[in-house]
Amino acid sequence: MNTTSGKTMTFGLIGHPVSHTLSPLIHNMLANGLGDDLVYVPFDVKDKGELESAVKGAEALGIAGLNVTVPYKRDVMPFLSDVDERARAIGAVNTLVRMPDSKGFKGYNTDIDGLERALGAKGVSVRNESVMILGAGGVARPAAFMSAFGGASGIYILNRTKENAENLARDINAACGRDAAHAYSLSEYGKLPSDRKYLCIQCTSVGLGEDRAVIEDEAFYHRIHTAFDTVYRPLETRFLKLCRGACAATVTGLSMLLYQGVRAYELWMDRNDSIPDSLCDRIYEAMLKELEGESIVLTGFMGSGKSTVSGLVAEKLGVCVLDSDREIEKKNGMSVSEIFESMGEEAFRSMETEYLSELLRYGRGRIVLSAGGGMPVREENRKLLKRNGRVIYLKTSPEEVIRRLKGDTTRPLLMGDDPENRVRKLMEEREEAYMKASDIVIDTDDLSPYDVAEEVIRATGGI
Repeated sequence: MNTTSGKTMTFGLIGHPVSHTLSPLIHNMLANGLGDDLVYVPFDVKDKGELESAVKGAEALGIAGLNVTVPYKRDVMPFLSDVDERARAIGAVNTLVRMPDSKGFKGYNTDIDGLERALGAKGVSVRNESVMILGAGGVARPAAFMSAFGGASGIYILNRTKENAENLARDINAACGRDAAHAYSLSEYGKLPSDRKYLCIQCTSVGLGEDRAVIEDEAFYHRIHTAFDTVYRPLETRFLKLCRGACAATVTGLSMLLYQGVRAYELWMDRNDSIPDSLCDRIYEAMLKELEGESIVLTGFMGSGKSTVSGLVAEKLGVCVLDSDREIEKKNGMSVSEIFESMGEEAFRSMETEYLSELLRYGRGRIVLSAGGGMPVREENRKLLKRNGRVIYLKTSPEEVIRRLKGDTTRPLLMGDDPENRVRKLMEEREEAYMKASDIVIDTDDLSPYDVAEEVIRATGGI
């Protein structure tokens, strides 16, 4: 039901093209979560010559605020009544806020806030860091200024055209009053100080929709401790893959998109209080699903075939597969059996809850997740499973489980006398939890793993 009225405020986005923008999702979810009466819509301004008319038209129509995206972040500035000091230094705006007298808009650059908050959400600060910036164009400018204003010890700008890197470094040093920024060509990465590791921010368009990185030398990536890629289509770029392969922490550009939008919303609504992290997390999950498609979560009792089927489904769909038990083992340096023996089942269930929460918070794009057999027992885990994706319960009879697990001594919950009775009792205890956790139920008894995988894909529409 449409609940807009004569009091509903209108916000929007101007740029070209805007058909695939995620901004309406961000701002309309913020409004819904905070109870604000507003709508947000994209406006496609196809020609630069129409930009002034678009801004003046928005002013005349009472549009309460606007975002500005490529290619107009710089071109829109002459048509504004005022520009924030930081945005003027950067030379670009992406957020227009109504002036108090309603005559015109003031321009801000919330990209700088979005990047800072995205890093902060991962526990990363630029203070006293050596920051390496790849690129010297539109996105690199707010990244460089954020690093300077945030107290980076050194800012190393690498660009294909060294002159552009030099110009940006000169602007940074003039703005912050110190010799903080240094310019290099991309081919000169070997000349960077070798006595440190870097926080690296990738600001070029290389990798957008293609499997390339701006620097392909794998040795280069061992100089990075944390990597941020402003590209988020695809969500995991080759740059991030190379960084992860060198054991660097990684942050996707999707989080920057979210937080620059959050900051714009705060400016429009004059909010002094922080927008809840829980709402930001829900919006990020929705953005992931919109961008990459919904993930698939397989749950069921031990022996139901989750691990085998998840691998087959992931291969068919061309996505990443994760096994919660294996991921928890890697994180803790202990097998599930050892965790049960030394810490107890409750401690392991807490580890499962933490793992699901981290998966939501940081994201891995579209995945197939094989969930541990006891994970749905906790109500909190059932909610987290559904937030992670479409949950499929691979239902198996006790007789079939007993047949499949006969002679298996690796299952800690089956240790002791009369394992068959233990299986029946556990399955009976968990059945209700499995049903509550699941969106779809597939009976696996008379199906091969390949048949089950086909059923999963068919039931989810391939997601």
